[in-house]
Amino acid sequence: MKKDLFSPYDLKGMHIRNRIVMAPMCQYSVTAKDGKPNEWHYVHYLSRAIGGTGLIIMEMTDVHPDGRITDNDLGLWSDEHIPAFARIIDGVHAHGSKIGIQIAHAGRKAEDAEVPVAPSAIPFPGDAYKMPRALTTAEVQDVVQQFRDAARRAVQAGVDTIELHGAHGYLIHQFQSPLTNKRDDIYGQHLAQFGVEVIQAVKSEMPADMPLIFRISAVEYADGGYDIDHGIELAKAYQAAGVDAFHVSSGGEGFAGQRKPGNSPGYQVPFARQIREALQVPVIAVGMLADPVLAHSVIANEDADLVAIARGLLRDPYWATHAAVQLGHEHTHIPRQYGRGY
Repeated sequence: MKKDLFSPYDLKGMHIRNRIVMAPMCQYSVTAKDGKPNEWHYVHYLSRAIGGTGLIIMEMTDVHPDGRITDNDLGLWSDEHIPAFARIIDGVHAHGSKIGIQIAHAGRKAEDAEVPVAPSAIPFPGDAYKMPRALTTAEVQDVVQQFRDAARRAVQAGVDTIELHGAHGYLIHQFQSPLTNKRDDIYGQHLAQFGVEVIQAVKSEMPADMPLIFRISAVEYADGGYDIDHGIELAKAYQAAGVDAFHVSSGGEGFAGQRKPGNSPGYQVPFARQIREALQVPVIAVGMLADPVLAHSVIANEDADLVAIARGLLRDPYWATHAAVQLGHEHTHIPRQYGRGY
């Protein structure tokens, strides 16, 4: 079957109407600072479903209050959070999209935590960040349990998938990087250990046919950071632990050194293709793919199985519909109520 941006896709038991993913993007809009999504989040996510997006991944949602980047972020550290998430998920489903939650912990990048925690007492560079405290071995295991509990709540809220955030310098990434993990216990001896345990814990709470997505920084840009070979080895360990697809990004661990991110349209697509080919695993490509022609080519050329749109979907909730019109595709998903506008 010909593959294009609007061909359907099955990821394990999740049927997606097209290959378009809304990348998770923090809204910093929890004004009550209680971790619960509010009316802003409800309108934000439902409008992208009405606009034809195939899969929506809700923004970074944290497993502990001190795991938030800021106190205005979402959380899933309590059963009290479930109803507000369920309302959004039910609404998105009513408009034909699939939806997941990105579960995470910011680690040393938790700006509002009184004392952030991390694998090692190494601060993130910059005045906005505090010196973190190194987690004890027992505390690391407690965090694994927090991820497990958050996954259970996400499933109860009705998600179609869960994404773990192992990219952009947050806690899982901090454990998998030799720049930020200087531990001498098992979590330092095996850099994938924490991620593997989180994956196994989260999978234990998920239905058998529900896919687990892992967002990974394939390479680091800080001097001394890891390269694609290490990224592939991490991905292999995570795949063996239960990951069904990788959302392939890069960087976020610190300031760029000699190696700089490309920052041109599609600059991360080669990383996605390398992981796809090395592991024979579904991948989501992301990074400046808002040009519909470019997004279509990523799918048609089999560089990736899905494409994630970030800022493009911030600018235009109906990006998927407008992309279909621009590409002349027969399946435009134009809402009946808006048909006269086209």
